[in-house]
Amino acid sequence: MGSKKRSSADLSSEDVEKNSHTDSFTKKKNKKSKRDKMNADDDTDAAPPGVASSGKNMELHKKRKASDKERKRAAALENDDGEPKPPVAVLVSDSNSDAAAASSSSLPELPLSYFRDLASPEASVREAAASSLVTRLQEIQKQYEVLPDKESVDGGLMLEAEKNDGLDNCAPHLRYALRRLIRGVSSSRECARQGFALGLTLPVSLISSISVESLLKLISDSLPVSSSMKGQDVKECLLGRLFAYGALARSGRLVEDWKADKDSQIIKEFTNALIGLAAKKRYLQEPAVHTLLDFVEKLPAEAVVTHVMEAPELHKWFEQATEVGNPDALLLALKLHEKISVDHPVFAKLLPVPFTSGKFFSADHLSAIGDCLKESTFCQPRVHSLWSVIRDMLLPESVVQSEDVSSVPSSSKKQKRNRKSNPVEEEATNNIRSFCEIFMEGTLLSSSHDRKHLAFDILLLLLPKLPASFVQHFLSFKFVQCLMDILSTKDSWLHKVATHFLTELMDWVKDDDSKRVAVTMALQKHSEGKFDNITRTKTVKDLAADFETEDGCTLFLQNLMNLFVDEQHVPEEPSSMKWALEPSSLNSDQSQTTDDNSEIGSNEEKDSVGTTGNSDVLKSWVIESLPGVLKHAKLSPEAKLRVQKQILKFLAVQGLFVASLGTEVTSFELQEKFKWPKTATPTALCKMCIEQLQLLLSNSQKIENPLPKESGLEQPEDPVSYFMKFLSTLQSIPSVSLFRSLNEADEKAVKELQETESKLLKEERNCGLSADANKYHALRHLVVQLLLQILLHPGEFSEAASELSVCCDKAFSSSPDLLKSDGEAEADGEEEPAVMDVLVDTLLSLLPHSSAPMRSSIEQVFKYFCQDVTNDGLLRMLRVIKKDLKPARHQEDQDSEDLDDDEDLLAIEEEEEEEEENEEIGETGESDDPTDDSETVTGVAVDREVPENSDDSDDSEEEDDEGMDDDAMFRMDTYLAQIFKEKRNQAGGETAQSQLVLFKLRVLSLLEIYLHENQGNPQVMTVYVNLAQALVNPSTAESSQQLLQRIWGIIQKKIFKAKELFKDESIELPALASLLEKNLKLAAKPFKSKKSGVDPSKKKQTAAWNRHKMIANLAQNSTYWVLKVIDSRKFSEIELEKVLDVFRNVLVGYFDSKKSQIKVDFLEEVFRRRPWITHQLFGFLVEKSVDPKVEYRRVEALELISEALRSLVPISKETQEESKKKMKSHLVQLSHLIKELVANMPEKQARRAKVRKFCGRVFRMVSSLKLTKSLLNGLGTEGQTACETALGDLFMNLKNTDD
Repeated sequence: MGSKKRSSADLSSEDVEKNSHTDSFTKKKNKKSKRDKMNADDDTDAAPPGVASSGKNMELHKKRKASDKERKRAAALENDDGEPKPPVAVLVSDSNSDAAAASSSSLPELPLSYFRDLASPEASVREAAASSLVTRLQEIQKQYEVLPDKESVDGGLMLEAEKNDGLDNCAPHLRYALRRLIRGVSSSRECARQGFALGLTLPVSLISSISVESLLKLISDSLPVSSSMKGQDVKECLLGRLFAYGALARSGRLVEDWKADKDSQIIKEFTNALIGLAAKKRYLQEPAVHTLLDFVEKLPAEAVVTHVMEAPELHKWFEQATEVGNPDALLLALKLHEKISVDHPVFAKLLPVPFTSGKFFSADHLSAIGDCLKESTFCQPRVHSLWSVIRDMLLPESVVQSEDVSSVPSSSKKQKRNRKSNPVEEEATNNIRSFCEIFMEGTLLSSSHDRKHLAFDILLLLLPKLPASFVQHFLSFKFVQCLMDILSTKDSWLHKVATHFLTELMDWVKDDDSKRVAVTMALQKHSEGKFDNITRTKTVKDLAADFETEDGCTLFLQNLMNLFVDEQHVPEEPSSMKWALEPSSLNSDQSQTTDDNSEIGSNEEKDSVGTTGNSDVLKSWVIESLPGVLKHAKLSPEAKLRVQKQILKFLAVQGLFVASLGTEVTSFELQEKFKWPKTATPTALCKMCIEQLQLLLSNSQKIENPLPKESGLEQPEDPVSYFMKFLSTLQSIPSVSLFRSLNEADEKAVKELQETESKLLKEERNCGLSADANKYHALRHLVVQLLLQILLHPGEFSEAASELSVCCDKAFSSSPDLLKSDGEAEADGEEEPAVMDVLVDTLLSLLPHSSAPMRSSIEQVFKYFCQDVTNDGLLRMLRVIKKDLKPARHQEDQDSEDLDDDEDLLAIEEEEEEEEENEEIGETGESDDPTDDSETVTGVAVDREVPENSDDSDDSEEEDDEGMDDDAMFRMDTYLAQIFKEKRNQAGGETAQSQLVLFKLRVLSLLEIYLHENQGNPQVMTVYVNLAQALVNPSTAESSQQLLQRIWGIIQKKIFKAKELFKDESIELPALASLLEKNLKLAAKPFKSKKSGVDPSKKKQTAAWNRHKMIANLAQNSTYWVLKVIDSRKFSEIELEKVLDVFRNVLVGYFDSKKSQIKVDFLEEVFRRRPWITHQLFGFLVEKSVDPKVEYRRVEALELISEALRSLVPISKETQEESKKKMKSHLVQLSHLIKELVANMPEKQARRAKVRKFCGRVFRMVSSLKLTKSLLNGLGTEGQTACETALGDLFMNLKNTDD
């Protein structure tokens, strides 16, 4: 009993011993106050020091002393908690002290330190003390037995070892030690129970003089229980008895005595005593049963039957067990039956007769012992020991081991049949099913929180041994519903319990795919596919993402497929049927159709829950989970292809086809059986299957790694070709048809696409590893995606499919250039449109309503063909970006004359009338002009010079339109016509606008690919101009900020920061200069606010201001980029004068008009990057600064002049003379500027500081170049006087400098 767990009650701690002196005994707590009071009385009655006490005081003192002595002796006798007693030689009376000393001197002493060490918290100390104690007791007993006069010793030492206790043959020391050890096991101090129980076990086991019958009586006498005792005291005594009985059972003396005398009643008495003790309190039942079971393990079966089973208390206990609900009695009955293997009558109410596991877990018997099982919740949070026994009965080792063997995939069907017919497994399955339905669901889950807690504990106890095939029984509908209810409410009392259970469940399935599949299926099946949504966890998502092997993926896929077609009997392992080789010909397939009555498997094998079929929500989860199986799997390309085929076939069968007869079709050509749900699959689920099929094919294109062809076998190398052949094979089966009927146009388009894919496959294989193979491969993917799109949305893509087929047919010609027009004229004499233009139009027509996988295929095709895109095709794409649903503002009748593209690069036209009207705007930015609706959308007045709405832009569009015939225009605008139609049909046109924005974003993705693949192409300038026009168009910002940011990002990353600068010698310098001028004007445009009384919201003001900053940023970066292009062309100085004229006009506008908002920092950066501009314009810049129309511009331009001066006149020894010449040529202009600055010093301190800083910089440069006299002469007398007044010491230091 030394290893038993201590009681959980808060027991008071009392000392076992302290020292060996008689006057040092510790009193109990209930006597401490009385003792303190008497001590206080002693202090009161005592005489003062140095004064003789009276006779009365002396008499009282003697009485108190005698009273204290009697009280101490009584306390020593009544002490039941192991307190130390004085040595036997000291406890005898004074008259017999000499005799006692003489008698006891012949026996060894018994050190009391042994008893103190028995209560130590250190196990090693307790063991050493017990060993020393039993050794000393053996020595004392041995010497006692050889004493000639034992009575003389016993007579003087009876205080602690009373006579008539049955231990007459024991030495007084031994009898004292036994009593003290019995009292010690009732102490709750530290580890006294364990230590004193060990100390009691060893002497009883090794000293044969101790009578077991007498010891049993001594235990009950030493630890009595009465009605007058307090509850805590009763508990101490009862626990002491339990530990004492445990020590006696472990000593082995009971077994030895029975072997010596089989008619002895000691075992029966011990059983009665132990069961009687267990019957007193519930918390004593389980440890008492374990004590008895430990004892029974040492007994032969004969002794158990004739003695233990015949104990009257045991009969009574078993008789009342089912009435009161005693789980410990059931535990004892099960273990005793296991020991004796006999159906004893005493088990009649607890165990079935005859006893079998099947009868034990039958519905009737579980109902009979239900109270015993339910009441095991009293020991929570600990799980009762009964459940470990029931676990071993539910899951015998033979079943667990056979399940472990069966978890390994077996190719032998005979072995599988033999394993399934195993009677042991069948009985275990029936037992578990009955236990779960009758007890778990019928009793625990429908009861209190404690019993629901017990249900979770039972399953956690079973998990380590639970085979995967039994998971479906425990994770039943009611259990999963209970788990979801608890997890969905965080305030639930059982929320932590359920969370812990879920964590342990996830750890349990971590390394076993079959268990992971079983748990995933159970959770989703009984939650209608909404376990994660309801519980707000990622349990199912994490479970489905952990399949990393091919076997695991295959097992998961088969369970998902069976769940979809409503097969309730889930296979225990993946099917051993191997995938058939692809048919060499796709002729009519010989197939067999099976009706509903021919399903494989009996009704008994199917779960009774959910026989009406799974919900559409659950089936949708199955469909969505299929393509994600491969996401985290670490498979070889061959294994990945095999898994892809399984998914592909299932999605194709369930999404594209239906069986006209029955629910099963067997294809002899493919050597496979295909099954559909009993209830017709809704169209929505069929569409979902097609969408997932598209996603699967798209993902395979991204990670595709073609497999080498095996010799002698014609195998598809990718999922696309496999799907197309599989599709053709199913179409040839008479009893299989498409899930929806197609019109004539769609049927024709499907056939054309199938033929086209077949041709493309042949061409791809003929190309080998050439670049054209990638083009054919991308086209094949697009063909398949378009075919599925036709089935998904009939009547919408047949025309695009025909055009795509025509484009692909051009790829089969002998022309070396793929998809190039052959140049042959049509029958009517008109030139045939370029095939690439038709392909671009087709791709654009597919973009608006295409799915994500189809857009991915479109982008792949465009990536491989974008280098062949013509100028017309590119302009059509750009035209979509610039398209606006709103009518153009200020639209007027235009002349039919063509406009030069160079004059409309950014569509910015500065009208003279607007210049004059806005002249007085200045820094206020206000205008008296009323604004129309389009100008007030963002809350600010938008400039009329917008790209899309300018007259030139409209003419350009008309020019583009005139260059196409009616058929071409209809083909090109098909995707836009539908959007405009929706705008007319819907109020406000919000849906149409959002669709147009989405269409533009998709076209921008194609343009980004084009710019990435054609960085040096001359058409980059065309893309830049059109994107810039779209960016500055106010309707772009009004429609979508995302679109605005997307355009700006493409321009910045793919054009301005491209690694390679485009090269186009056809663009003349005047066109570049015009573009530069328009960008500079755009950078100088002010931010205009509305003057009317409308108060725009803060959000609109912020959006307008952000757009203005973006446009200014575009203009500045465009200026840097255009100048970079100009520098790369190596123009002559005469030609570059046009560029200089542009900057001169900008400087004139800056100094002469408040309207110009061009930033000085921007011009400084231009001068720093292009020094040749600085050198040519320095004199003009200084000249305009001397006499500006706007005075404050003079001071603002000082930083610009300083930057130009640093670039123009570098100060170094190598360039000293050259710099001096340049500086001297501009010294007169600088002198005039300084004179104007000091003569008109600004009032603001900051501006005055700028002037002083500029003058100081000029003075230092002049002084270093030794041109001081020339500067002073240029300033003249008046200028020098003004400089002395305004600059002071700064100018005086210059005058004192010697040249």
